[in-house]
Amino acid sequence: MSLVRMRWLKPSLVAVAVLVVLAAVLQLTGTLSRFSPFGVETIDRSHPAVLKELRDLSQYHAATGDYEVVIDIEKDTPWLPDFLSGERTLFVGAGTVNAYVDFGKLVEEMLIISPDGRTVEVRIPEPVLDKPNLDNERSYVFDQKRGLLDRLGSVLDTKSQQEFYLAAEKRIADAAGKSELRERATENTKSMLTGLLRALGFQVKVVEAS
Repeated sequence: MSLVRMRWLKPSLVAVAVLVVLAAVLQLTGTLSRFSPFGVETIDRSHPAVLKELRDLSQYHAATGDYEVVIDIEKDTPWLPDFLSGERTLFVGAGTVNAYVDFGKLVEEMLIISPDGRTVEVRIPEPVLDKPNLDNERSYVFDQKRGLLDRLGSVLDTKSQQEFYLAAEKRIADAAGKSELRERATENTKSMLTGLLRALGFQVKVVEAS
């Protein structure tokens, strides 16, 4: 290769590299899409939901807790500076947890009627906490910082937010387990059963099942 061609090739390589980096930056900032002559049309070809199973429930949902948590996850590359590689995401997760009492065996095993038929002793099962139900409209990425290599990689690889949703669910479940949600569900169940049975003419004695 002649010296003249080498001198011409080096500036060309530099120009190509600059164009590639510039295109990536424009893509990241959304500038390129605004100047694109081709519009993007979203077409939803999803099929209707299909009913797979019907189940009878015997659960009394006695209380609901509303929770919010901020997930702070950082992924660090020790041998590279943060501006080149690394990611830190702040994710706000919001949702509810239901506390319910299963009445499936209540009538058969935990409803004791006195011989004279005037008094009913009810043993309430321990309330169960349902799986957290995250609200998609209230759960979102609040802030995200990425190194240059991660931002360039995200142009081709769209990362799922499932990791943050799962982390939020776990922390909300932990918070619900440490809260007074079960106790509130027990008290609400006592009040509901007492009112119902008294309206039927019974004297009621409600105890918590051990």
